[in-house]
Order: sequence, then structure tokens, then C-alpha cells
Amino acid sequence: MTGRRCSRRDVLAGGSASVLAGLAGCVAEGGLVGLSDGSSGPTVAILEDRSGTFALTGTAKYRTTKLAIEEINRDGGILGEEIEVFAPDPQSDNMRYQDLTRYAIYREDVDVMWAGYSSATREAIRPIVNEHEQLYFYTTQYEGGVCDETVFPLGATARQQLGAVVPYMIEEYGDEIYTIAADYNFGQLSGDWVKIIAEEHGAEVVGEEYIPLGESQFGSTINDIQSADPDFVMSMLVGQDHSSFYEQRLASGLTDIPVGTSTNMAQEREHLRIDPPALEDVYAGVSYMEELPTERNEAFVERYYDRWDDAEYINQEAQNNYFSVYLYKEAVERAGTFDQEAVIEELEGGIEVEAPEGDVTLDPATHHVEHNMRVAHADETHEITFDDERTIEPSFLHDVGCDLTSEAEQTQYEPADYYEVI
Repeated sequence: MTGRRCSRRDVLAGGSASVLAGLAGCVAEGGLVGLSDGSSGPTVAILEDRSGTFALTGTAKYRTTKLAIEEINRDGGILGEEIEVFAPDPQSDNMRYQDLTRYAIYREDVDVMWAGYSSATREAIRPIVNEHEQLYFYTTQYEGGVCDETVFPLGATARQQLGAVVPYMIEEYGDEIYTIAADYNFGQLSGDWVKIIAEEHGAEVVGEEYIPLGESQFGSTINDIQSADPDFVMSMLVGQDHSSFYEQRLASGLTDIPVGTSTNMAQEREHLRIDPPALEDVYAGVSYMEELPTERNEAFVERYYDRWDDAEYINQEAQNNYFSVYLYKEAVERAGTFDQEAVIEELEGGIEVEAPEGDVTLDPATHHVEHNMRVAHADETHEITFDDERTIEPSFLHDVGCDLTSEAEQTQYEPADYYEVI
């Protein structure tokens, strides 16, 4: 990493209105900007939504991050130092995310960031993260493909989630698939992955629709599904408005066609928010759900609700936030320093941590995690059972040549890149 670290005096000499101008003059291109307050402990940024569109998932992400930090601080901190927290509410607003990311780096001199639910948020702040070589954990399950030297996308990728549920659905129900997905980066790329995985297993997508975020009326989509008469539907719908699909599915009698999903239940607890049997025979490819019946997870759930007695659900991303704080702690202790470059080097050495989902291993080359994937099934009462548990590696990035231990990149690969190498 290059460039000299700015002192608070360098940056603030001209008053608050000239903060960004002051920063621009005291760091070389690509350098890391810092404003140390003299504290020897790490400062952590938690930029997770507690209001706005993504509050349903973001609140739990914020709380599990805080829970892990509080546990670590009670146990002596990291390298004997207490973790300090910078945690304003980004309010599900990407412009505010950009402002807060700059503030976290310029003014708070954060050692590590957890930030954002949507892929759009990640891509809004990633140029800022890249410019300042900021260590950043992105924990949402996502479309996959990010190969970035300081970014660690620790949620299960579309290839991992869909690679669990799509083959299961083909084996159980048949080979004709109808895809419905959110009309943005995540949904479109997930739709591409459904087609790739279907082709790999001798199945086909007989129809697909991409639904605008904010849309809550699915009458025409349900009519299209009924006309196509697929063996099952693959749903990558997101957000509160999209969840109305399931109630309308029930009202229209579409529950005779099962649904596979990579987004629903594990993120926004539709199986609890919506009355049965709207989610009957919905199958989700998940690495984690609160209902997971293991001793380790049950202890985690108990600790979480003891700390946050008004909490409603621990979503999949929240679990990722929790274990990644311990992942960071392990890397810092191996490095013997909070220096971000040294910590990243230790992360790239490969680390295994105990997570509520089971033991997880960070893949050094791709900065992704080998997840314990399962198929979660909701019955007519919305009770959850789990089938087909197996570990799935982040193989897509290996296939396209991502190896951050040997070559620094700031790339997002897409399914089209996969077609070029197979």
C-alpha cells in the first residue's frame, strides 16, 4: 500500500468544508487515508440498515455483529484491546452509504468494515473501498463473481445456493423450470445461473420473468406460470413487496407447483410473516436458518435473543456477520497487528472458524467461504426441515481463474465468463 497517512491536522486545517480537498492533497493515488485518534485498539464500521427498504435484514445483521463484538470485548478484546464501533444507520440509501463509507475511512480511520445488504449497495461503495484499500466484509448471499483484493464476500453465492436447491428440485419434481427473479443485478445473474445449472442436469428453463423491485401484484406472472405448467418455479424475489407473491400463489391455487428459492425464508422469514399454507412446498438453498437443529446453533440463538429480546429472526446474512467478526479476530491475532495489509495476508493464508451453520473455511484464492449448504423445506404449517446437507466450494471463481493470492484484482465475473472457460 502506498501514500502517507494524513494527520487530523492535515485534513481539518481548512475547516470542515475542505475535508475532501485536504484528503486529496495528502495521499498518493491508491493510498490508504487514515485519521488515527491515537487509540491502539481496532475501530470497526458496521454500516447495516436499521430503517428503510432493507431494515428487515439489516437490523439483524447489525445486531449479530454487535453481539460478536461484545462477546469478544468481554473476553479480553483482540490483542488485549477493546474493539470500538462506528455504526450509523445508512437507512437503505446508497448515496448515504457512499457518504458514510468515506466518513468511516477518512474520519474514523476504521480498520475493517461490515456494510450493506444489496449488491447495488456493495457496488456503490466498492470503488471507494478499492481506492483506499479498505478491508471490507460483505456478508449477504449474492450473485457471486466478486474477485477483489480487499473485499471478502462471505455469504453463499448464487452458484452455491442454487447448486444445492436446483439439482434437488430436478430430482424430486422434474426438468421444466420457470424462473421469477428481482429485476436487478442479483436477480438477473441468478437467473443465468439457474439456466447453467439446469443445463448441467439435463433440465431447461421454459419461462422467466424479472420483476421490478417494489412490485407487489403478481396476477399476470401467476397466469404465465399456469400457462407454462412447469415442474417447479425458481424464485429469486427479494424484499417485502415481492413477498406478496406467496399469498397470491395460495389464492390462485398455484401451490400445486412447488417453488425452489435462493432468497426467501432464510432472509426475510416469509414462512413466519405469512400465514400458512402460502409457503407450502417451498424449498430454499441455504447455508443457515434460525431453525437449524444443532446444539451449536441453538446456543447461538439463545445468546442472540437474550441480548436482543425484541428481535424477530436471525437471517442467513446475520449469521455471516457473526462468524466473520471471529474470522477477523483470528486473522488479527495471527498477524499480531491491526494493520490491514497484514490482516489480509493472514486471511489469505486460509482460516477455519466455528459458525452457527457449522465449521466454515475461508478460501484464500477467492476470499469466499466454503459453506455448509442445505435444502430447507416448508410444509403446509410452515414448519422447516432440512435435507441434502453438503459443503459447496466457491468453485465458479476458481473456474474463471480468480486467485487473489497471486494476482490483485478488482473484478466482478459473470456467468458469461464461465461459459468461456467450459
